[in-house]
Amino acid sequence: MIIVDKQAFSIGTFLAITFCGVLVLIFSPIYGAGRTGLQFSDDIFNKLSKGSSYFIPQLQEENAAFRGKPFAVTFEMENAEQVETALDVLSTAGAQVRAKGKSMEVSGDLGGLIDKVLVDSDHMYNNDGKAVTAIYGLDELEVMETWWQILERVDKKLKQAKLIEEEKLVHAVKNKAVETTYNFYAIQPEHIGEKVLLVAGLLAFYVLYTLWWGFAIFFLFMGVGLTMHKAKVRKEI
Repeated sequence: MIIVDKQAFSIGTFLAITFCGVLVLIFSPIYGAGRTGLQFSDDIFNKLSKGSSYFIPQLQEENAAFRGKPFAVTFEMENAEQVETALDVLSTAGAQVRAKGKSMEVSGDLGGLIDKVLVDSDHMYNNDGKAVTAIYGLDELEVMETWWQILERVDKKLKQAKLIEEEKLVHAVKNKAVETTYNFYAIQPEHIGEKVLLVAGLLAFYVLYTLWWGFAIFFLFMGVGLTMHKAKVRKEI
């Protein structure tokens, strides 16, 4: 390899070596509880995401208009095991339910049923899975997965029946309450206001670290004579 610019090559080498050194530190388990830098930052952003995803009070307000409103749907589960679990969950929540094979007929008070779903979701948001287990006698994650499966099917049936307002509520509860609390379960929620400096520092480091490697490559290429020049304009004869 022919080095045409020793100063540029030295700068590039220094930047590349220090970049790799910092990369080793990032992947070292030195950030508390045996976590690497990536796990540490991932944990921070998961907590902040959960802290900004508490929609349950809003959904409870929206559900007020549906308390006492009857509904009836028929749908199919994937297998007999899902049917059995759904029967347990729905009957415990106060719905009227009948099953034949994989088919289920569910009816009752839509707002009352959604209230039960939101109570379970609130327990899960607060990482109180034992409260959910105490109600249904099932693993808390299994209960929330079952609620998601039920609401997914109810959502589709309401849409087919053109019950737009009811469908919007069920869809929102499924995505903003059940799915969110299931995905963030066991994570402690935090708010951006409590971590402004840390988040700003992580984002600034990300930008700086990206530029760091970019300049390392730039100076290394310059050192070996690989540079870009503006093409000359050809004159027509």
